[in-house]
Amino acid sequence: MMWMCIAVLLLWTRSGGCTEKANTSDLIEYTAADFYEKLHSGKMMFIYFEYKVSPTISLFLVELEKSAEALQDYGILVGKVNCNKELVHTYCEDERLLHSAFLFRGGKEFLDLHLDTVFDVNSIVSEVLFAILREEVKYVHTDTDLLAMEKATRGNKDIVLGYVHSLGTQEHRSMMETAYVYGSKYQFILITGGPVLKQLGVNEVSHSSGVWFLHCRVSSGFMTAVTSERCPLTPMRKPLSTLSLHSFLQLMEAPLVTEVYDDPSMVQPPQFPYQQTPQVFLFSRPATEHLDLDTATTLAWRLRGLALLLLVHRQSPAVKTPDGYNVAYRLPEKSLEVKYLTLHNLDEVLELFTNQDKEEEEDDEDEELEDEELEDEDSHFGKLDDEIAASVYENRGEMLDLDSIIQLTSDNFHTAVAQSSLTVVLFYLKWDAVSMAFLSSFIDVAERLADSEFDDVQMGVVDCGEWTDLCAAQSRPTLPIPFQPFTAFPTVLLLCPKESALHYRGMLGSEALFRFIMLSRSASPVLLSSEEEVTSFLQEVPHPDLAGYKPHRVLGLFKTQTDTGVSMFTEAAKSLRGQVLTGLLTDGLAEKWAADSTVDLPAVLVFPSWKKYTHPTMLSVSSSAEELLTHIDTALLHPMPELTVENLPSFLSLGKALLLLFVGEEEDEIGRRQNQVLVEEMERVVELGGERMERYLACWIHLGRTPAGMSVLGSYLGSMPPLPALVLTHLPSGGEIYQYPPNTPIVAPSVLQWLQKIEDGTESPAGMLGEDSWPPAVEFYDFLKIIDMQEPNSAQQKTPQDEEEEEVDEEDVNVEDETLVEEATDSSPNSPPYTNHNPHSEL
Repeated sequence: MMWMCIAVLLLWTRSGGCTEKANTSDLIEYTAADFYEKLHSGKMMFIYFEYKVSPTISLFLVELEKSAEALQDYGILVGKVNCNKELVHTYCEDERLLHSAFLFRGGKEFLDLHLDTVFDVNSIVSEVLFAILREEVKYVHTDTDLLAMEKATRGNKDIVLGYVHSLGTQEHRSMMETAYVYGSKYQFILITGGPVLKQLGVNEVSHSSGVWFLHCRVSSGFMTAVTSERCPLTPMRKPLSTLSLHSFLQLMEAPLVTEVYDDPSMVQPPQFPYQQTPQVFLFSRPATEHLDLDTATTLAWRLRGLALLLLVHRQSPAVKTPDGYNVAYRLPEKSLEVKYLTLHNLDEVLELFTNQDKEEEEDDEDEELEDEELEDEDSHFGKLDDEIAASVYENRGEMLDLDSIIQLTSDNFHTAVAQSSLTVVLFYLKWDAVSMAFLSSFIDVAERLADSEFDDVQMGVVDCGEWTDLCAAQSRPTLPIPFQPFTAFPTVLLLCPKESALHYRGMLGSEALFRFIMLSRSASPVLLSSEEEVTSFLQEVPHPDLAGYKPHRVLGLFKTQTDTGVSMFTEAAKSLRGQVLTGLLTDGLAEKWAADSTVDLPAVLVFPSWKKYTHPTMLSVSSSAEELLTHIDTALLHPMPELTVENLPSFLSLGKALLLLFVGEEEDEIGRRQNQVLVEEMERVVELGGERMERYLACWIHLGRTPAGMSVLGSYLGSMPPLPALVLTHLPSGGEIYQYPPNTPIVAPSVLQWLQKIEDGTESPAGMLGEDSWPPAVEFYDFLKIIDMQEPNSAQQKTPQDEEEEEVDEEDVNVEDETLVEEATDSSPNSPPYTNHNPHSEL
């Protein structure tokens, strides 16, 4: 508390809270002896060597005198040496130094500042402090730079990001003075322009400064786990000054939500340093305590920097507020007065305080501009905090149309599934943001299917918060449930009568789900009995709605339908349903195809989407369905695949080092051809390397089609290198990142030589993976650790969901006990387990 008072006093005096000293000069005129004595004492000094006094220099000396008082509180001596009276070697011998002032540190010249940049007291103080703090206060230009800083501070420090239109201003001084006081506690970043402003929603022409607080330090003060790769962001809504910035930083240290058991009228008003901050009260009941806390947390993030939020537990006998009220608030100027309201949504609560701010600033001539910026910044906050949660919050008032889907319960589930040849079911939780976001996509797919009049597919949903017995797979004696208990949400299952459930493991988006369903409508495998049917299977689009999409195809060739390998191939085909089209040939048709393809029966022909159907990959029938699936997956893998957000998890699951080529977006046909040549050259690397390349996965990212690759590349190397860029990363032996020499032609022999140097240990890494530590908010949220500890089956990859389901099945855990797991797991149901040593690095 004593340190806080000292900080307040220091910042208040620097902001003009104290009256100026009456005609007292703090500008000391040093003799040469005094100058050398102070210099060798190690004190920091800001000195001007006066030689000739012009009107411009006279004005500077007045401002230099004013700055002496401000800088002395930071341990900096300010003065001048009259070179007409005293001789200081070097500085008094060159008239060219007449237009510079010098900062000395540790007995040596630290920096010279031209008088054009230190023209008044604000510019002098800000530039001197900026020079001293140059290692502590960082500068960013692009959003990639900002993302790298967020990753560097994640788990250690919060970030204070300040935008000033130009250096040397009052706003710049306020930032530097605050950074001097709080520099050890927060990471300060200063920006004066650049593309990053667009990401922050700032109009660079507006001439308005701004401050944002990035919550990068994970602590117990967080009410929810931060899952986004970006740090949650809160804008400072008041004009930038030293006092407003200090108050803002104090408010950022306040608890996000405070739980109380007293009536709002009995709760004490905010104490120092929050005494000027409004209080908002929400009410909670025991039956909805979890949902109420989530609602309070959501609102608290929206009110961050505007008000303190308290959650009142109604079960307490001390709470006397009538049930008709659901919100209360107290304004600082109203002392103990509490106002009670009945509001219908969170926006109405937010408007209470945004409108309050507008009324207070009614007399300000810049009110309209500031309100516009406030709206932009609030909108951007929602995007940076958690895009999925923000989307759900923004659309919370919209009622979803459930007419196109069946709402399944424990009573109607088995009947509904038995009535359709194909049922797609979404198991979700209403309080899980990912579930609610995906529910909207799920409904879109259902409406699309209804418009296309697909009678063989029905879409259903199960609210696992209500039908816990169904989601926990508690079977009835006569009606067994065809799936294991769920511990991760949302989950989509494909259900057919009298068959095992098939998990959907694709992207949580409408297009990927629709494609999965369209491919699932075909039997797996489909029995082909004529040449025409085989040709149609290999060449035609599965459905007009999938025009432009070319799926993988697999054909099984067997002498008879009773062949021992048919059942094994059928089992593998069922596992591939929705991802790969599978067909079965037997008898004379199979023998003809085997003869044409010069293979012996039984055999499996794999037709990858990236190959011509006339050149399939030939596989012999394996000893088990799991082994056959492994061989099929290998045959489907492109020798030089293009990485996308959708296919990345499957490639990472291979556990190979990534030899990754980044190419830019081509502007014309020449650029497209150049990129094609680069990819073909990398294919030559694979061919020439032979067996030694099996340890690597050669792949590429097109930054035009996959913009997220820019952040990946920037995080690998610390900045964006010239394109094309070739890196080696995700080595099983360690987290090193190697960069192929920039501006060096990418040709196969040179790349192989470079790889040999890396293998020999003679090449230096350009960076490291896994240096960022993003611990979970609390111990039982560490699901990444749980996933990493699970060993995938060597024959067939299992997802974390599969393994968790098996574990739950063995231990007979009820789904209601897994609520925290359900809410916290978002993307894990759809991502294969990683087998490399750095499974949760930047990629």
